[in-house]
Amino acid sequence: MKWKKLGHVFCPSGNIEWMRSHAAVPVAENVEDRLFKIYFSTRDNLNRSFTGYVVIDITRPDQIVDLSSEPVLSPGEMGEFDDSGAMATWLTQQGDEKYFYYIGWNLGVTVPFRNSIGLSISTDGKIFKRYSNGPILDRSVREPHFCASCCVIHEENIWKMWYLSCTGWQIRNGKPEHKYHIKYAESHDGISWQRDGLVAIDYSTEHEYAISRPSVIHDTDRWRMWYSFRGHSYRIGYAESTDGKHWDRLDHLSGIDVSLTGWDSEMIEYPFVFDHDGQRYMLYNGNGYGKTGFGLAILDHPV
Repeated sequence: MKWKKLGHVFCPSGNIEWMRSHAAVPVAENVEDRLFKIYFSTRDNLNRSFTGYVVIDITRPDQIVDLSSEPVLSPGEMGEFDDSGAMATWLTQQGDEKYFYYIGWNLGVTVPFRNSIGLSISTDGKIFKRYSNGPILDRSVREPHFCASCCVIHEENIWKMWYLSCTGWQIRNGKPEHKYHIKYAESHDGISWQRDGLVAIDYSTEHEYAISRPSVIHDTDRWRMWYSFRGHSYRIGYAESTDGKHWDRLDHLSGIDVSLTGWDSEMIEYPFVFDHDGQRYMLYNGNGYGKTGFGLAILDHPV
């Protein structure tokens, strides 16, 4: 498996009030033929997260067809789980409705932030409304810290979710540092989730402390997952599974790494893998956790 980078796609110019910087955690939606709407998380001057989008032609990804003038998702009301930001993480079609799962976050005191997962639903494919003012997935008796970026697939009447789960905080160089990996959950409706603590992707070494943004595809012969992992700096990892629950890490087969120079030369992270017209594509972020925007890569053989 080898990915060919097609180049840098988008980074905010800073001219829009709610879109001053960052285009992180990209999510692709095919809207018509070669046109794709790419949702992303951006930030305003107060460092609050909003979700916007660009529209691109997948055959000419460096040319922006459209840019959202208003946010798709905005921070919640004061004191709610998402009052500091609403970061889109996965879009799933359910009949005529679209379920947009997003990371809601608050600023913290003893630790910098706290995340949870919210849901916004669209009936017309354009306007998304919150399912509730509270999260659908939050810290719990078994998971007392936080949960965040997820991938959701509805298959054979079972909703499957792979999600970031924080296992604790530690002090490093005088500052709190999170530690999180990827767990698995199931649901009958995509809203209420059964979590049994099943770890999908675990830490490979004692120095690894962040595994995030799972992107799962179910091929005919196996399940495949791409994700971010880091000790020193983010890289994109890869794993395979026969049942979608128990995974073998094969990071050396991910087929993509940092560039020698440029916007993705220091780190690459937050992959979103999708298929179109017999080809497999990957959206991903580079330096600065999305501060330099996102790019696109294509698998070197058809799927």
